[in-house]
Amino acid sequence: MSPHRKGDPMSPGLLKVVDRARKDPDTRFTSLAHLIDQEALKQAFERIRKDAAQGVDDVTKEQYQEHLDENIQALHARLKAGKWRHQPIRRVHIPKAPGKTRPIGISCIEDKIVQGALTEVLQAIYEQDFLPNSYGYRPKRSAHGALRAVDAMVFRGGIKVNLEADIQAFFDSLLRDKLKEMLQVRVADTSLLRLVGKCLQVGVLDGEQYLHYVLDTWFEQEIKPSLAGRAQLIRYADDLLMGFESKEDAERVMEMLTQRMADYGLKLHPDKTRLIDFGRPARAESGAKGPATFDFLGFTLYWQRGRRGQWRLAMKTRKARLQRAFKALSEFCRRHRHDPLKRQHASLTKRLEGHFNYFGVNGNHRALYTLAQAARRIWFKWLCRRGQKRRLNWERFGDFLKVFPLPKPTIRVRIWAMAP
Repeated sequence: MSPHRKGDPMSPGLLKVVDRARKDPDTRFTSLAHLIDQEALKQAFERIRKDAAQGVDDVTKEQYQEHLDENIQALHARLKAGKWRHQPIRRVHIPKAPGKTRPIGISCIEDKIVQGALTEVLQAIYEQDFLPNSYGYRPKRSAHGALRAVDAMVFRGGIKVNLEADIQAFFDSLLRDKLKEMLQVRVADTSLLRLVGKCLQVGVLDGEQYLHYVLDTWFEQEIKPSLAGRAQLIRYADDLLMGFESKEDAERVMEMLTQRMADYGLKLHPDKTRLIDFGRPARAESGAKGPATFDFLGFTLYWQRGRRGQWRLAMKTRKARLQRAFKALSEFCRRHRHDPLKRQHASLTKRLEGHFNYFGVNGNHRALYTLAQAARRIWFKWLCRRGQKRRLNWERFGDFLKVFPLPKPTIRVRIWAMAP
């Protein structure tokens, strides 16, 4: 579910919740459900993307908007009467790794509205409680922020050993009864908790509060004080990385983490959870790259020499993610090769811009260039199969790209301050 968007006005009621939650971390809120009024529902509707996927009822955002006021009034009346029920979610499988997919659930527009309004209320409370090491599903925080934190941790924080961990099927495995208990630490409004329960039944809450209690506060309050050396946790949703100054601390915490996850219905992926010696190489060490690598948030991170011979943390698009991007582009061009050229160009541009906006970090230009070149070849290949009488060749395709240019690979996000 989407966090509060920058620029969206927060209601006076929510502002009071924010202020009280910040000033009193032990308070329990007994009156929250009334904050999900018609205005809150309408704002939640506006935050839904125009091209949001349709749920089982096949209603688009545009169709729902045709009678928006009437629809919002009826939805609010059902919520007040306790008659709203979350409709079944539509399951879609998206590619994740070669030969594997990840299931995602798509709610109906009306259910997305309720989820968005509910998230606003919970976020007003928990954004005051969440720790700085958490970056997922939070306003003004991003995956790029998490990567900057990793850079600071390993480059300046004296971290020598990383614990790379992957939680198997997190959203399907979290114990929903446990999550409801955790929410009751701060929420005593039974009406709001019933609404939360209806969303939990179909598995649409993001579970950020779950890992806040299971992992973040446990690590900060119980684990770090017991360690011999420095340690840090960086988490984006269910992707997590722990860094340790001492290998003995890292080995000990890895055993404890496995048991901690099991206590809350979670399991670490045995093939994707490991300890990595990742201390900065000595200045005298030879070679352009350090010996170890690890993956985090779609990137492969490694030590690389800069222009002046110093070591810095570098990152490039993970090989599996790059291959997935190739495959997605090829599948799109194959399926839409008979669409009007203007429409094909607009869609390809949007896809490439989205990729460059995320993976366009300094030091990753080679991977961006590889994808940009692949996009040209893939589009050319499928345009040649449109069946036109005058066959397309590379010379004509070059002229064609002057009319329909594809985005150039550019660095758009600076993770580390000093250029290589």
